Amino acid sequence: MIRYDIVASGSKGNATLLSSGTTLIQIDMGVSLARLEKSLANLHSSLFQIQALLITHEHSDHIKGLSLRTYQKAKIPLYCTAGTVDHPDHLIVPDEGFFIGDFSIFPFSVSHDATNPVGFVFQQGKEKLVYLTDSGIVPETALPYLSDADYYIVESNHDVDRLLKSSRPLLLKERIRSSRGHLSNDQSAEAFVNLVGPHTKSITLAHLSEECNTPELAITTWETIFQEHGKNVKQYHLRCASQHHDLEGGDL
Repeated sequence: MIRYDIVASGSKGNATLLSSGTTLIQIDMGVSLARLEKSLANLHSSLFQIQALLITHEHSDHIKGLSLRTYQKAKIPLYCTAGTVDHPDHLIVPDEGFFIGDFSIFPFSVSHDATNPVGFVFQQGKEKLVYLTDSGIVPETALPYLSDADYYIVESNHDVDRLLKSSRPLLLKERIRSSRGHLSNDQSAEAFVNLVGPHTKSITLAHLSEECNTPELAITTWETIFQEHGKNVKQYHLRCASQHHDLEGGDL
């Protein structure tokens, strides 16, 4: 059984909680303590019950909460790749799986302008969850591990037209569109239309740009691309995570 609570997802802060009922894991800590504790209450848990913190990469919207004194007092074991933060408790090596409680975790490299960024495949019992954000591409080497998951939390950052018409500097637009930037709605949908399978229960679109995207636009793009491939994305309970409020999912 996998249950998750996406605390926040976007350029202002990111954090997600995963629970099996007996094991509680956090992905990233880019939010306030009050925000995190509110989400923990949704899972009937507390800060001191988190058994591991996994960091995807070192950008501030993923790690800025690490310095909070109360959070540090909880002494949550920190897992990350080499060069992500100083003195982690456990070093993550891409493509080398490990266990935390009753979760089996497979980290895979993603393509982003960070030191050694990763996504994760979580397995617990018969269920699988794929977590992939902050990447300019969906890595081909990871494709065999991403197929037919029960739950997907995947990046659908921007609409290309909105990005190009935005007031953002040209260099920033080029960085976002690059292979080390962020997946657009079209890129994400084109990749995952071939990865969903008979076990897939839900897809959550994450890290949406507040300036260059909308939930309605992201969902419409996914619906269109799935239709072009002869699939109906609505059967997969497609939703969008938010920067401002929780989104719960999994085996509730």
